[in-house]
Amino acid sequence: MLRRQVAGPGTRAPGPATWWAAHHVALRGVGTKVLHHPVVGDLTLDGDTLASTADTDRQLVVWSAEPGSPSHHALRILASWADAPADSPAG
Repeated sequence: MLRRQVAGPGTRAPGPATWWAAHHVALRGVGTKVLHHPVVGDLTLDGDTLASTADTDRQLVVWSAEPGSPSHHALRILASWADAPADSPAG
């Protein structure tokens, strides 16, 4: 799944996809963080930090929630808001 997210056609930044395709990616760290969102509450997220072996100043941090968890459900709610069309200003 991570490979699809990094190298997939929807990738906005060309750097990570290029690193991935050339195998210039190193895992720099993993961890878990709990964040509090004012609407959906606490989110427990697992993070992976990837870095380019060719350019150590560049890193990509990928946060994910355990599938089926309350945090996963909360992220899906937030994502649905991002996909919703914005209201037109009254005019």
